[in-house]
Amino acid sequence: MITIENLHDFPAEARGAFVTVGNFDGVHRGHQRLIARLRARADEAGVPAIAITFDPHPASLLRPDQAPVPLVWPEREVRLLQEAGATHVAVFRTGSWLLDLSAREFYERVIRRQLDARGMVEGPNFAFGHDRQGSVDLLGRWCGEDGIVFEVAEPLRDGGELISSSRIRRELREGHVEEAARLLTRPHRIRGIVTHGAGRGRGLGIPTINLDEIDTLIPPDGVYAVRACVPGDARHGQGLVRAAACNIGPNPTFGEQARKVEAHLIDFEGDLYGRMVELDFLARLRPTRPFGGIEDLLEQIRADIERARTIAS
Repeated sequence: MITIENLHDFPAEARGAFVTVGNFDGVHRGHQRLIARLRARADEAGVPAIAITFDPHPASLLRPDQAPVPLVWPEREVRLLQEAGATHVAVFRTGSWLLDLSAREFYERVIRRQLDARGMVEGPNFAFGHDRQGSVDLLGRWCGEDGIVFEVAEPLRDGGELISSSRIRRELREGHVEEAARLLTRPHRIRGIVTHGAGRGRGLGIPTINLDEIDTLIPPDGVYAVRACVPGDARHGQGLVRAAACNIGPNPTFGEQARKVEAHLIDFEGDLYGRMVELDFLARLRPTRPFGGIEDLLEQIRADIERARTIAS
């Protein structure tokens, strides 16, 4: 990964590449198609294919009340862009040094001087510069004048509708995690730190982990079949993957109103407090609801666990 924090520094070996600039939140099927086209053009020219993205999203600084909830965290976005075919991923550390540039300044100072771009591939809705003054048509004209190859990638539609990050957010907010996975080409993933809860699940023989500090979009309240991933590290050694049943929302049976994300890792015994756990959402099993008593609740939880085990396998 290349970090860009000013208008001067950029590794010499990555200059003269084919470049795409954008917010690739989710790195969905449309983004993957664009990156594949970028890589094809770069390979033809014998140069690197560089995807350039932003951290944080410019909207979080310019319009924080309207900024979209991320679908992926920054490090995962970088990995997904590399898996899609980018030979390098560069990340702008977004600030006024970048956001205050006019469209022309962005083109001259970043695309031409800093990157020395050999070619560009962009989507049809790409906009750049202060107040999004620059359009794809304008960028194409400037590139043509300077001998920079420019291509507009065909947008990807599914079911007559454009595949976009906003469409995937809508599907997730409606609990359609399977449809979101189809548009992403993989399950939607969240991550969080395991913290102490009430310990009620352990007392009932079905221990759960509670996740806090989640930095991506959380699906709506309900019970889900998920796959839990615990990354390995130097302290704890090898990571693990388990099928799991995840509950999002309050616990009305016990009179709890606080919204929580908790998961039971199937066939796992161990202490995960303080560790990072990632959850892949595979299917929504049911909405949350109150139960008449502990036995009714336990019967439903056991059924949820078996369905989650089957789906995750």
